[in-house]
Amino acid sequence: MPSDEQLAVGLLGRTAYGRAATTLRALPFLAHARHIVADGRVLLRMPRSWGYHRVCAGSVVAYGADNLTSARPGESLWTVQVVGRCEAHEPSTAELARFGPAPDRVDGEPFEPAYLRVEPQFGTVHFTDGATGPL
Repeated sequence: MPSDEQLAVGLLGRTAYGRAATTLRALPFLAHARHIVADGRVLLRMPRSWGYHRVCAGSVVAYGADNLTSARPGESLWTVQVVGRCEAHEPSTAELARFGPAPDRVDGEPFEPAYLRVEPQFGTVHFTDGATGPL
């Protein structure tokens, strides 16, 4: 039976976007990101112009995603979170291809990506059984 961390990482592989949570000057901070899963790690792509990558890199972050708006009829709802150290990452050509096309512009500015890597230390998974409905 897979651990919660392995199950969380596996479920993250079914989604494309999530949110990184960390602190900024001791205050809670959330940043949305595009993600892929590679070798048990969660790789993130976010706009460099936002500067959020500088807040996340070198910190412990929680990264979470869910299927709350994408579950098919009869499919269980789930939400997952992994926690681990986040570092800057230089993606391989194969990883870049898996991220897919990037937007042309974000907030009216040309998109320049920043890439990060989260090494999960633990994970949590919450799900409903059976038909979709509120948690």
